[in-house]
Amino acid sequence: MPDAWLRLALAPGVGNTSLIRLLTAFGSPEAVLASGRSALMAHLSAAQCDALLADPDSAQLDAAHAWLAQPGNSLMTLADEDYPTSLLEIADPPAVLYCKGDRALLSRPGLGIVGSRNATPQGMRDAEAFAHTLSDAGLTIVSGLALGIDAAAHRGGLAGAGSSIAIIGTGLDRIYPARNKALAHQLAEGGLIVSEFALGTAPLPGHFPRRNRLISGLSRGVLVVEAAPNSGSLITARVATEQGRDVFAIPGSIHSPLSRGCHALIKQGAKLVESAADILDELAWQQRLAPPELRQDRPQGECQAAYPLRVLPEAVSDPVLDALDGAPTTLDTLAQRTGLTLDALSAKLLTLELEGHIASLPGGRYQKIH
Repeated sequence: MPDAWLRLALAPGVGNTSLIRLLTAFGSPEAVLASGRSALMAHLSAAQCDALLADPDSAQLDAAHAWLAQPGNSLMTLADEDYPTSLLEIADPPAVLYCKGDRALLSRPGLGIVGSRNATPQGMRDAEAFAHTLSDAGLTIVSGLALGIDAAAHRGGLAGAGSSIAIIGTGLDRIYPARNKALAHQLAEGGLIVSEFALGTAPLPGHFPRRNRLISGLSRGVLVVEAAPNSGSLITARVATEQGRDVFAIPGSIHSPLSRGCHALIKQGAKLVESAADILDELAWQQRLAPPELRQDRPQGECQAAYPLRVLPEAVSDPVLDALDGAPTTLDTLAQRTGLTLDALSAKLLTLELEGHIASLPGGRYQKIH
């Protein structure tokens, strides 16, 4: 990879918007670096000109070259033939992308899945199940490697034929959050991790809204599984709408805070979905089975869920389960509905949880798992 692209990307204070402006004006990174101060001043501030004309940080440049020399690592630029056309359609396409894994996935049709970091067990199961089905239909699952819904979506995508892409808000040499380290390794081996941020970049708050435009930009549509009001997932949905992408949302209980974001999206025109088939129908997706080139034999247990998708009995009749109407419910409320003592109810809830029928949530609440 020519040094010119790296030098532009690593120039401090020269952001992506400025890089696009320079490349549009001068035609290539080599031409930008060969230009004098007076020519650059027409497009940059004085401080940006100083940064661009200064000698590059040799240690940072050497570190980038060493990283790129490792198997599976690459730098994608706007000049590359395999640069995804879907990103060229958005308002602020990244001039460079650091890639780890199979970058050919960037050119395949994608579906974004996002949601709460503090997801419920049912939300995690829904995200993983939707992602697995959509991946097997030939769509690559795109998400942000966050805890909760993002992680579940990646697991489902990796388990299917279409695989998964993670767009992160740090340098690719940093895994954030650290709890997703094993998942990141699975993505690097069987999918792709992408960042527009230089190596060593810390997880700063402002980086994550920026990466959201790439999640939606690479996707035919974006599915929001669970989201509280004012969550980052709603930012992704808004950007998706601005980019002309479809937005889908799974409805939930009116009593659950994590349903309010999805319900707000539905009120604003997002498409309510109850199954992956609803999304495929809305996209007029004819490729119901993954094409041969996407099929791959995966060893048993290669991608295991944090909440394994166990096979539950076809029908379970139980007064406690009947009292759980789908919304997270407190122990006191369940006692009132069932007439059981707290001791008897606690014992029953423990049994149901061990059997995989319910999940215990923070705040002493319980939820039925469908």
